[in-house]
Amino acid sequence: MYKKIIGLSLAILTFFSFFTPVYAAEETLGDLRSTYNELLKQKQENDNLSAEAKAEIARKEAAIIQAEADIHKAEEDMQQAEEDIKISNERIEVLKKNASEVLLYLQQMQGTNAYVEYVSGASSMTDMIMRIAAIEQLSDQIHGTINDLEAEIKRNEELKVELAEKKKTLEAQAVEYQRIINENYDKLEEYDKYALDIDNQVKVAKQRLETYEKKCQETVGSTADSVVLTSCSSVPLNSGWLKPLNYGIITSTIGVRWGEYHNALDIGGASPFEGTPIYAAAAGVVSGMVHKYKCGGNMLYIDVFVDGKAYTTYYYHLLDFNVNLGDVVTQDTVIGWVGGYSTSKNHGGYDGCTTGAHLHFGVANGYYNPQVGIKRANVITPPGFPNSSGWAFYSRTQMY
Repeated sequence: MYKKIIGLSLAILTFFSFFTPVYAAEETLGDLRSTYNELLKQKQENDNLSAEAKAEIARKEAAIIQAEADIHKAEEDMQQAEEDIKISNERIEVLKKNASEVLLYLQQMQGTNAYVEYVSGASSMTDMIMRIAAIEQLSDQIHGTINDLEAEIKRNEELKVELAEKKKTLEAQAVEYQRIINENYDKLEEYDKYALDIDNQVKVAKQRLETYEKKCQETVGSTADSVVLTSCSSVPLNSGWLKPLNYGIITSTIGVRWGEYHNALDIGGASPFEGTPIYAAAAGVVSGMVHKYKCGGNMLYIDVFVDGKAYTTYYYHLLDFNVNLGDVVTQDTVIGWVGGYSTSKNHGGYDGCTTGAHLHFGVANGYYNPQVGIKRANVITPPGFPNSSGWAFYSRTQMY
């Protein structure tokens, strides 16, 4: 009999261990501090990468300016070389003409014995040698000048080729520098996007830490790392879930949309819908607020505890908030108002992820960790809703 009782007890224990939900260890103040410190470290690393990218852009922009100046100088030098070649060619033509005239004159002199008479008419041997040398010097000078000019033309032609190669190299360098600049701008844009995200994460992490530190000090008289968050707030018990609006229709579902994962239900309604009051779907603690974010606008996070399990509820595209950080809200609390139209970039606002009035409403398992965001694996269909576009509700208690 004793063995049967033990066997039955083990079977019962096995049954409940198999079918009873097992929840992760509850989050503590130490977890919040670790998250906040890690995010600060990531933010510093990101700021350093961003600064490096900006410095590289500045260096390459300066190099491009210098390369453009060098290209301009090379073009001027090429133009000057072409002008010098032109002038040298003109001088050669003049000298060739003069040389032809001198040679013709000498031939004429030789033909009429003028050359002989000119040489033999010397008063002395020295004078005769000087006369012969003068004629030869004149001829040599003309030929020498022509040779010098031809050498100058050759140098200028070589300079033109050299300058053309230099210009080509400089232009290639400028293109490469621009590529590097574009690459760093892409990095900078990536860092900036991430910087906005990391700044947002740091802000929310700090909000959550300070909120729970204050509550834990007030309720349990301690802010030690080991203090469990759920022990620090006197949140009213939730008997279930309610709709966050008095009425609405699902306009977009949870899942992949336009190539990206959409982590909540979009709820719209008949115009004018903007300004419609938003209620807390479950009682909880306001743990995070983001103002005028580039994708989501005014964003609100509320930690809730329903049926012994922790959840994060999140509400995006709010026109404005009606709560503050650390507030304990009930299901009757108006937490804000629907936005999404006047707040959208298309209508002169700041939110790039909305084009019309609606509420982006989501629920995720576990309390929100700003370091990892709303993880896809944690997102659930909000209780009482179908994940089905076009489904309408007309009261906060209407269940699917």
